[in-house]
Amino acid sequence: MDFTLNILGTASALPTVNRFPSAQVLNIRGRLFLIDCGEGTQIQMRKQHLSIMKLDTVFLSHLHGDHVFGIFGLLSTMSMLGRTSPFHIYAPAAFGKVLADFLGSFGDGFKFEPVHHTVKVSSPQLVFETRSMEVTAFPLHHRIETYGYLFREKTPMKNVHKSAIEKYGLSLSEIGTLKRGEDVTRVDGSGKTTVISNHEAAYQPYVPRSFAYCSDTAPFPELAEWVKGVDLLYHETTFPCGMEKMAAITGHSTTVQAAECAAAAHVGKLIVGHYSSRYPDASFFLDEVRKVFPEAELAREGMVLELPLSEMKDNAYICR
Repeated sequence: MDFTLNILGTASALPTVNRFPSAQVLNIRGRLFLIDCGEGTQIQMRKQHLSIMKLDTVFLSHLHGDHVFGIFGLLSTMSMLGRTSPFHIYAPAAFGKVLADFLGSFGDGFKFEPVHHTVKVSSPQLVFETRSMEVTAFPLHHRIETYGYLFREKTPMKNVHKSAIEKYGLSLSEIGTLKRGEDVTRVDGSGKTTVISNHEAAYQPYVPRSFAYCSDTAPFPELAEWVKGVDLLYHETTFPCGMEKMAAITGHSTTVQAAECAAAAHVGKLIVGHYSSRYPDASFFLDEVRKVFPEAELAREGMVLELPLSEMKDNAYICR
């Protein structure tokens, strides 16, 4: 079952020759979720062989251009490819007018509906869910209304050991009880009670995986608590260490501030990005981050990170 993050863009504000603006695609069990949609998103998706038509939901953090300018071309391409199913867009309220203006000028002939779901929260709140996963939005500290998103698999029903089924001659009803995480209680004809322990007879097939997206934001104390324990954290690092004043003025974070958040949250892995264009080579960011939080990587265009089921207890990941 897939849980794969594709990095499409890592630039802050201005695209560069080697960097595209912010955009990521998260593949959860074959369902593609787009996170932010900077200019060139659809080009990057084609390069990574990600199907535009398989997207059904996008989560926009805020309405600065480097995070949304790609949505207009993406919607137009979907129309030209003959899309008929709705496309769901989770974004701040202000996006409603932007979308209406776009559709008023360029929406003739659209055979599908772009559906805007307003995100407005003051603390972590569930905004989207399926049978197997859920998305929580939480406010970030930026110059305008901005949200982060936490994607988490739901705890699966338990599996029942085949040996327990044979040992106790479990009925379908009893198997269902164990799968729900409950003990099985039997009472025989003499009134004797026997308890089949769920701990003995059943097991959790995998540990739910999680990913949190935090861009753009200045540091604030609550954030570490809100993303506590996630397996993979993406946190912006627009500036290197020593640029704290500029970061505060612009509502961004430095390398060290992002690493401190990851350390305080005890996350499994940190990925940093959203590099300022004033640093054509941001490779030195990594040393600054790892001094505080060693389990860190620099995001780069084309990077793919997988969280495999079998290794999640060790917060393992595969990067290519």
